[in-house]
Amino acid sequence: MALVLHSAVNKNTYKAQIAAEYVGGVEIKLVDNFQMGVSNKTPEFLKMNPIGKVPVLETSEGTIFESNAIARYVARGSSLFGSSAIEYGQIEQWIDFSSFELDANIGGWAYPRLGFRTYIKPAEENYIAGLKRGLAALNTYLASRTFLVGDAVTLADIIVTCNMLLGFKLVMTKSFTSEFPHVERYFWTMVNQPNFSKIVGEVKQTEAVPPLSSAKKPEAKPKEEPKKEVKKEEALKPKPEAAEEEEAPKPKAKNPLDLLPPSKMVLDDWKRLYSNTKSNFREVAIKGFWDMYDPEGYSLWFCNYKYNDENTVSFVTMNKVGGFLQRMDLARKYAFGKMLIIGNEPPYKVKGLWLFRGSEIPKFVMDECYDMELFEWTKVDLSDEAQKERVNQMIEDQEPFEGEALLDAKCFK
Repeated sequence: MALVLHSAVNKNTYKAQIAAEYVGGVEIKLVDNFQMGVSNKTPEFLKMNPIGKVPVLETSEGTIFESNAIARYVARGSSLFGSSAIEYGQIEQWIDFSSFELDANIGGWAYPRLGFRTYIKPAEENYIAGLKRGLAALNTYLASRTFLVGDAVTLADIIVTCNMLLGFKLVMTKSFTSEFPHVERYFWTMVNQPNFSKIVGEVKQTEAVPPLSSAKKPEAKPKEEPKKEVKKEEALKPKPEAAEEEEAPKPKAKNPLDLLPPSKMVLDDWKRLYSNTKSNFREVAIKGFWDMYDPEGYSLWFCNYKYNDENTVSFVTMNKVGGFLQRMDLARKYAFGKMLIIGNEPPYKVKGLWLFRGSEIPKFVMDECYDMELFEWTKVDLSDEAQKERVNQMIEDQEPFEGEALLDAKCFK
């Protein structure tokens, strides 16, 4: 019998259908007129999958549910599982990676905006951060590879691409994915393979994230009235106005940095001076910086990337620094930074200078920007003229810097 797939058509059915195209000789038939919420609630369907999830594959030997398991069944014994034990293990590795790092985070971001789940802003922020972390890792891996494992399409490529499909179609705009150029190149290469495009058709990247108008909002918990016996005299007393104040929304907690004593240094003034100085940089911008600098209200820090020996590809290193600066956006109101990529040939060195509000690196930056732990941080000793001169050189992108050429310099302002 032909394999029968019980589900509406979606990225999870595509996994088995694309695998079948590569294997050849496997026929998969989709159930006609499958209605989500109706067909999957029937007694017949629940015998195949007791929790009512789709897709379910019906075979002459029995039934299988979970989309990755179905795709594995279709691909069994074929080249889609690689040509060696290590390739098989790596294929399984990327299947698991895409499930936990990509698919779960894309769904957590997209489904609430489509109204399928309750929208909670902090949860969405966590999903987006998790997705960026996964895409950054995948981007680095794909810098020198066309396929995930070996030199041809495997089941890993099929499942990873299908798991990213929803993201590209619904929430991952070009401005979002441009940070991950190797992922972009890989995704469009895959979806335009004949065996992919035959199943998924033409894929267009979304131009905007769905608005929140259709998202479900958290339901307010009803207030429980305290059970007590009310005396007649108490019932005649007017209700205190404090009850209304208790129901008013609490003001948003201020960032601790906003509670620091005022500083003579206005960060925006320095950023404007830096941006607008086109000549005599030392005499104008550098001198202006030290005239403005407030050691009681701000602190200066050098950073050095801990894993410079891994920076073997120039554009990958530059993308890595660009991604770090993008994730530092949460500190834009409180920081200024310069990141230098140093060297004519690999491995390239990444070093930086950062100005932060306060006497220490802000705790919320350390907690929320995972890249921070990839660097060694050293506070600038302002009593050391050599360190002050190093600050000057980093601000103005002096070349050579510490005896080496600059590959690139990026500014956070």
